[in-house]
Amino acid sequence: MSLSDYDELDKRIIELLCRSSQGSYRQLAKQLDVHPTTLIQRVKNLEAKGVIQGYRASVDYMRLGFEYMGLVSVYADNVETVQDEIAKIPQVISIFDVTGESDCVAWIACLDRDEFSEVVKEINKIPDVHKTNASVVLNIKKDPFSYIPPILGER
Repeated sequence: MSLSDYDELDKRIIELLCRSSQGSYRQLAKQLDVHPTTLIQRVKNLEAKGVIQGYRASVDYMRLGFEYMGLVSVYADNVETVQDEIAKIPQVISIFDVTGESDCVAWIACLDRDEFSEVVKEINKIPDVHKTNASVVLNIKKDPFSYIPPILGER
């Protein structure tokens, strides 16, 4: 499916839920000027299609004390198996399957430098990992979890 397969109301619902999913269906329906039943049906349909995959709080990891965040480029054979093993590490926020020099990039969040070092070493110990290259995140200028795609045609 593509963006053109969704009508204006679906796009407005997605955008509103991206901005905040805290309100009740009644409150959200009022903002969209639709009946709550219509909203509920549309949201359930978007969930069934896998467009909406869940609801969560937007958390600032650094304010929680995870001050050593980093991107770890991983060079490996059997990339899918390696990614599955990396995903088991609790400090891993996300794994990106990428093109370029490395085979994947792991985004990790750690409480301190020692924990960061241990996680990188743990990734290096995974069979088929040849090497890693870690970059420490100094600041986050744009939080990826706050990204709202221009689904309404606005740029």
